[in-house]
Amino acid sequence: MLRKSAFLFAVAAAVLLPAAPAAAQEPATKPAKESAANSSPLVSTEWLEKNLDAKNLRIVEVSVEPGVFERGHIPNAQNVAWHTDLVETVSRDIASPDKFTALARRLGVDRDTTVVLYGDNNNWFAAWGAWVFAQYGLTDNVKLLDGGRKKWEAEKRPLDTRTAEVPASTFTAQAPSGKLRARFADVLAVAKKERDEQILDIRSPDEFSGKIIAPAGIQELAIRAGHIPGSVNIPWAKAVNPDGTLKSKEELKALYAAAGIDGSKPIITSCRIGERSSHSWFVLSRILGYDARNYDGSWTEYGNAVGVPVVNLAGTVWGGK
Repeated sequence: MLRKSAFLFAVAAAVLLPAAPAAAQEPATKPAKESAANSSPLVSTEWLEKNLDAKNLRIVEVSVEPGVFERGHIPNAQNVAWHTDLVETVSRDIASPDKFTALARRLGVDRDTTVVLYGDNNNWFAAWGAWVFAQYGLTDNVKLLDGGRKKWEAEKRPLDTRTAEVPASTFTAQAPSGKLRARFADVLAVAKKERDEQILDIRSPDEFSGKIIAPAGIQELAIRAGHIPGSVNIPWAKAVNPDGTLKSKEELKALYAAAGIDGSKPIITSCRIGERSSHSWFVLSRILGYDARNYDGSWTEYGNAVGVPVVNLAGTVWGGK
């Protein structure tokens, strides 16, 4: 009889007592099927629109074109200027611990906050933001909006011009991790075949061959044209579908495997100043799970170095102008 009474009491308690609160890492109290976004480095436009008002979610735009945020952005989004907020503006480096601490606190970002980054140009600089965030320990909780602004606008989802107001966080940055960043000495060792790693150059074929030193109108230049010996060329945008979303994992694996990159060796991504290559770093590291680092010095550092080996298929010579 006592066992029966205890059983009836337990059933009644399960029915009458309120449910336990959602786990802290959940971005919103939305349908269970939407929680799958937490385990993926990408979120869909549909998921984000359903979760715009989530308490523990921060939406951050990092775009290339100045002023695009002010003309209209995803509701509750905050703006980050990649060329001032994410870097040291005097020395060539990522944002220092103090600077990143101030940025994270302004954005209301803490270590348990779900952060969705997005931007124009197929999330080019949003991926750079994800790379910088990852060096300060914000990795699994930082996502990219699959398709970025392009897909959000094409689907005519809501835009806003108001500035989001969020409570400041108490985030404190430690020294950045060096595991995700390649340095000049690292790529030089690969170029000289002293280290068994792969270099993925994601610039345009004309930059890679040395036909041009940089795209037209670009300020950051190198004196030499060409590429790092031993590197292979897969332009970053080949990983993207026409609607701005990333290709499937199977398609991405096939794309890189065709150039001999299958994750069996550590990979260094490189471009001109490190931003485009951060997009490929995100794909290789976060989507495919490969061991990848980004070389943010890229061609403007390597192509300006004295006495290093260079492959210049086009034979272009700097004109000195």
